[in-house]
Amino acid sequence: MRYAVINAGGTGTRLWPLSRANLPKQLLSLGGGGKSLLRLAYERLLGFVPAERIFVCAGTSHHESILEHLPDLPDGNFLGEPLGRDTANAIGLASAVIASRDPDAVLAFVTSDHVIEPLDAFRDALRTAFETVERDRDVLATFGIPPTSAHTGLGYIERAEPFGDATTAGGQPAVFGVSAFTEKPDLQTAESYLASGRHLWNSGMFVWRADTLLAELKRHLPVSYDGVMGIAQAWDGPDRDAVAEKIYAGLPKISIDYAVMEPAARGGDAVRVVVVPMAVDWLDVGSWPTLARTLENDPAHNASNTVTVLVDSEGNIVVSDDPEHLVATVGLRDTIIVHTPDVTMVCPRSYAERVKDLAARVHQTHGGRYS
Repeated sequence: MRYAVINAGGTGTRLWPLSRANLPKQLLSLGGGGKSLLRLAYERLLGFVPAERIFVCAGTSHHESILEHLPDLPDGNFLGEPLGRDTANAIGLASAVIASRDPDAVLAFVTSDHVIEPLDAFRDALRTAFETVERDRDVLATFGIPPTSAHTGLGYIERAEPFGDATTAGGQPAVFGVSAFTEKPDLQTAESYLASGRHLWNSGMFVWRADTLLAELKRHLPVSYDGVMGIAQAWDGPDRDAVAEKIYAGLPKISIDYAVMEPAARGGDAVRVVVVPMAVDWLDVGSWPTLARTLENDPAHNASNTVTVLVDSEGNIVVSDDPEHLVATVGLRDTIIVHTPDVTMVCPRSYAERVKDLAARVHQTHGGRYS
């Protein structure tokens, strides 16, 4: 049967100080309509995958908050991680737990922090991937977004020849082999990727049979395979939390791309890695400049969500968690201002990627008080 797992881990530190450890970005109302990004991700799946087969994988500390945003999520469909150990372990854990209940499970892993439109294109790509994996059990499918710019903050997938006979509504190949994965290239490389027509942004979303993924995890990262299988065996018993905490702390922190997808794509395995282009408007809400694309802009290209008076100011991003809080500037250019009750953060737009470093320094200096 088909299942979907929403990966909702992570803290979104590049959106600090609005995104915090106890209120990560996927629980913030950043996607429009007053709904959180997590809620929007859940609603994209409703009607496509039965609600009883939609799961959420996130930190156990966010369990109650997630249920507030998803009150219709069956409590048994929350897969809690005792601490963050990156996507290889989160995906491995979800695959192991669901496979223990349904050995023939086919899983879609989708993100909780993206804005994706239109819905029909998202579902068409998801359907194509499910059908491909159901026809060929030895396939790991991922999704690539046709790039619209030479983005240096995203990973890329180089597609190879068409795989199988699936086609789009326009009669073009819908599934391709994968030649290579590349993480966050420099600008010159990103520009060459944009011009090539063969490169897609790495969406971080996947479809595969649970048993196929687990076999690849065992091949490439056996310590994580042994760990998640041990946790899955105890999942429905009274010792689940104790077992999970003991095992998870010893697992290597590594992404599914590094641990499985990249080595599998290089060949030598029985599996094939394929990519399904997903022709959607896709926004990875991972930094203040990308978030600004969801906000209202004035004629001087200032993006804001609060009351502002901006004199001779241009290209700024002004955000407050209090929509009645006034932010006033004079002569300011290309600056990010974020206001919360206990933190005010100011930095040039060109330093937006370093907000993560700033958040780490704040945590180092003040502990968890402002994290």
